[in-house]
Amino acid sequence: MKNYKINYKILVPIILLSIISIFTINSALTYTSPNLGNLALKQAIWYIIGWILVIFLSKYKNQYLYNLSWPLYIIGNILLLLLLFFGTPINNSRCWFTIPGIGSFQPSEFMKIFIMLILATMIHNFRSDYKNPTIKEEFIFILKTVGVVLIPSILTFLQPDTGAVLIYLIIYFSMMFTSGIRIRWFIGAISLLIIIVSSVLGLYFLKENIFIKVFGTSIYYRLDRIFNWQNGSGLQLENALAAIGSAGLFGHGYNKTPIYFPESSTDFIFAVYASNFGLIGVIILLSIIFYLDIQIILLARKKIEDTDKFIISGILGMIIFQQVQNIGMTVGLLPIMGITLPFVSYGGSSLLSYMLIVGILLNISIKKNRTYKYK
Repeated sequence: MKNYKINYKILVPIILLSIISIFTINSALTYTSPNLGNLALKQAIWYIIGWILVIFLSKYKNQYLYNLSWPLYIIGNILLLLLLFFGTPINNSRCWFTIPGIGSFQPSEFMKIFIMLILATMIHNFRSDYKNPTIKEEFIFILKTVGVVLIPSILTFLQPDTGAVLIYLIIYFSMMFTSGIRIRWFIGAISLLIIIVSSVLGLYFLKENIFIKVFGTSIYYRLDRIFNWQNGSGLQLENALAAIGSAGLFGHGYNKTPIYFPESSTDFIFAVYASNFGLIGVIILLSIIFYLDIQIILLARKKIEDTDKFIISGILGMIIFQQVQNIGMTVGLLPIMGITLPFVSYGGSSLLSYMLIVGILLNISIKKNRTYKYK
């Protein structure tokens, strides 16, 4: 234990966010269905389980997770596949398994972590096997990594859960950007993406009938929802903006959210917090979030195993994207995509996946000489 050093610069902001989360969710209970139970108490229990998970990970180290990356990835895909047949339909989506007496379980939340683990080991092994890879070798490697991300992306898209798929892609590009492959691949990928997106949007705006025949009504309505966000219509966004805009400098006070809006304890938790504590409270929350992000970046800059650097890049890409997207959609700057605020929004599966990330980060920061051997 004398070589074990806890990184309090990461630990403290997580603890502060957990306190903010529980108190804000408790405030949101005013407009939450009683059928859901006491979500604040449930969140506290999930946090306790999460810290137990962190302690467990600190005992077995990240190497065991890396060695288990393929089995975990396969299990994750099997769960995503089973969701399409046995998942509980909620809001026209099959994203959750219902576990009697416990609640719901969302495999896509853990799939994010499994994708990070498998990509980190694949990049590590590729760089170990090919010190100066040729273009052909890099191309084959890219095809393999694309296949790894494509399978869960398709299964998740069919649920449908577009937000999770977007996070998978953010993780992929964040990790591949630090993999050391030639920059030309990113230029080519961006160019191809622009062509594909332009073609799809051209059909959407100019030939709606053809678009629906090719892609179906489900994808059409998903795009329709994204492109209609700027008009400000909808109870959710309008009431959230009213709650935030009327909060002033110090807010309406704790547990005094002035107006109802759906998903107040999950997707729109930031609106509840901002309406309760005002601009001062928002500045404090954003400062904690910014401090945490900076500490993760500083950890990546230290002399650590390259596999750890790769997984940190995936973690940063995912967390920062979710932070920006969640807060941005709450204040009407970005489209509403059902993406939660890490460590703050309610959710057992999502919170446990974030705590798994905390365990990984704390393990990386341990002052200990380690040698990784991947199976």
